[in-house]
Amino acid sequence: MNAVTDPGENVSWPGRRLLDRRQFLSGSATALGSIALTSLLGRDGLLAGGTGVPAGPVIDPARPYAVRPGHFAPKAKNVLVIFCAGAVSPLETWDYKPELIRWDGRPMPGGPAVTFQGPAGELARPQYEFRPRGQTGKWVSDLIPHLAELTDDFAFVHSLTSQSNTHGPAENFLSTGFVLDGFPSLGSWTTYALGSECDDLPAYVAIPDPRGVPQNGSNNWGPGFLPAAFQGTTMSSKDPVRHLAAPGVVPAADRAARDVLRRMNARHLREHPGDGRLAARIASYELAARMQLSVPEISDLSTEPAHVLKMYGADDPTRPEKAAFARNCILARRLIERGVRFVQLFNGAYASGGTLNWDGHNALKDQYDIHAAILDQPAAALIRDLRQRGMLDDTLVVWCTEFGRMPFFQKGAKGRDHNPDGFTCWMTGAGVKRGVSHGATDAFGRKAVEHARPLYDFNATILHLLGLDHERLTFEHNGIQRRLTNVEGDVIHEILA
Repeated sequence: MNAVTDPGENVSWPGRRLLDRRQFLSGSATALGSIALTSLLGRDGLLAGGTGVPAGPVIDPARPYAVRPGHFAPKAKNVLVIFCAGAVSPLETWDYKPELIRWDGRPMPGGPAVTFQGPAGELARPQYEFRPRGQTGKWVSDLIPHLAELTDDFAFVHSLTSQSNTHGPAENFLSTGFVLDGFPSLGSWTTYALGSECDDLPAYVAIPDPRGVPQNGSNNWGPGFLPAAFQGTTMSSKDPVRHLAAPGVVPAADRAARDVLRRMNARHLREHPGDGRLAARIASYELAARMQLSVPEISDLSTEPAHVLKMYGADDPTRPEKAAFARNCILARRLIERGVRFVQLFNGAYASGGTLNWDGHNALKDQYDIHAAILDQPAAALIRDLRQRGMLDDTLVVWCTEFGRMPFFQKGAKGRDHNPDGFTCWMTGAGVKRGVSHGATDAFGRKAVEHARPLYDFNATILHLLGLDHERLTFEHNGIQRRLTNVEGDVIHEILA
């Protein structure tokens, strides 16, 4: 046939299938069914971005930090995260493995020949003595004697896993749920969902270590694709918030200028009531103005009693880095005390061969002696201080690190390589069982073998204690309803009170 008598000659193969009456009727029935199903799901609010209950919170741009309800009654109102950058070895701290003592200096049976930084060496015993602690009798290392005294207060998760064995992506995965840059941090998700009870300080504060920022820097406290209002504000006892006051401007003139600006902004906002970006910018400027008064006051630790400074080690003249970290710990307590929703306190800085953080590849014991002396007393004092002030009743304290360490030394070195397949973090405070341990690694501490928990589960549990369902806390980005736990995550109910 020619083109006149055969209309399908110049039609594509999918098009020819549509010319088949049976194929056409079958496809139409499937399409109509899909349309009907979509309509029913949308009517019941079961589609992302559907017409039912909003996926995310409803936020007034003029009051982005206003307190908002969660999905259910929370156990915790505030969160304090102590983030030890560089990957603390659980085998030298929280996860006692007596088999490492028995097998010290021998090859690991079935172990890998090569790991992240090169050939594997022999199994190495813990570099510090372990002993039973408290009423639970849990074995904890002498590396951290002050924190070890609090063992009965902690809920340990010994079977965490990460998706990366590289510091930057692993920090991302712990802080944002993704190894790539550009996703919102846990603190940003929290303040986006709940706002803050403090109206003169940021809702979310990140306190870098006195020695520097962590490997992935601001990604750990960034807002990603969430509104910029929910990013963390960096400040510390060493480096207060910058540019709060204009140089050379007297306070009276500054107040007068702000009053005029407030009236002009209010008039402009009345004339443009639908401009959410304008309202958000005004709210940001107004918070900055309130911070001019509140931040210098809260950063002034001279009002702390001498016995408090001594308890934290903030008055230690022989160890300036420890004293500086101790002052950061006091600052963290003061921020929580004032109602700041989320505080992220870093111990350890960027990659430096282990000299500035916990990345113990070559001389683990020598370096951990230094890092533990900075962390131990101040962090333990912070938890004790929160408890004696009654603040642990509604504050969740989280201790975390991005991954663990191998049970063997690297070949030719006295340190351990990266291990994302089994490591330990813990929680204490509001809504958390005291003195429990969940999950386990194998006899050498190489891999999680009992109740393996991806970090998605750890973050889902933090959100749960805040009254947030990690599956319902979403934000549409590029057509996808994104969430902190991606498409995974289960709450670790075994550690909840």
